[in-house]
Amino acid sequence: MSPRRVPVSRRDRPAKPPLSRDGLVAVALGIMREEGLERVTMRRLASELDTGPASLYVYVRNTAELHGALLDELIAERSPAGGAGSWRDQLIDVLCTYTELLFAYPSLARSVLILRPSGPHYLRLIDTVLGLLHTGGVPPRQAAWGVDILLQHATATAAEQGSRDQAAEADGEYEDLAIAVAEAKSDTYPNLIRVRDELLSGTGEERMRWAFGTLIDGLRAH
Repeated sequence: MSPRRVPVSRRDRPAKPPLSRDGLVAVALGIMREEGLERVTMRRLASELDTGPASLYVYVRNTAELHGALLDELIAERSPAGGAGSWRDQLIDVLCTYTELLFAYPSLARSVLILRPSGPHYLRLIDTVLGLLHTGGVPPRQAAWGVDILLQHATATAAEQGSRDQAAEADGEYEDLAIAVAEAKSDTYPNLIRVRDELLSGTGEERMRWAFGTLIDGLRAH
């Protein structure tokens, strides 16, 4: 005769941690860091949180809002702040820090390009940029419109660089371009030859700081 099975109360099972927006974003951030943004799906998050996908939409309306929340968490962890120097140098520092933050997550950068992030830390970033532009004497409308251009350029740079790095690893496209420029003939490409030595010169950081400086100077001039 088989031993009698002793029933186990459901109350003895460990309770699931309560769902929350912060908990959802924390799990999504962990998956993105370990496996990439492409793996951050509502189905995957629901599985990790031991719930159904539909219950997650109480906390985020859609994937776009989730991506915006991920960006806000990244900014909170590495708050872009200006260093020493002039207001212009400080602003370039802030923008470069934000760009470099996104270099590690090119898929998120591509997503942010079509978003309108509205998290508190992203708003603080906007406020910091506006404050530095104000210090530099940039008129209010120029600053208000310019902050959009500056942050879009930062995001696009990160998205493009991430894609370039992946392509270069796979196909050596950068080397192909360098060879093509070196072998170009002056009678066919006279303007290219004129700047050939500078076309691919400079480090990534040097070119990034130059680009932001040029945009900032343009905002002051017009």
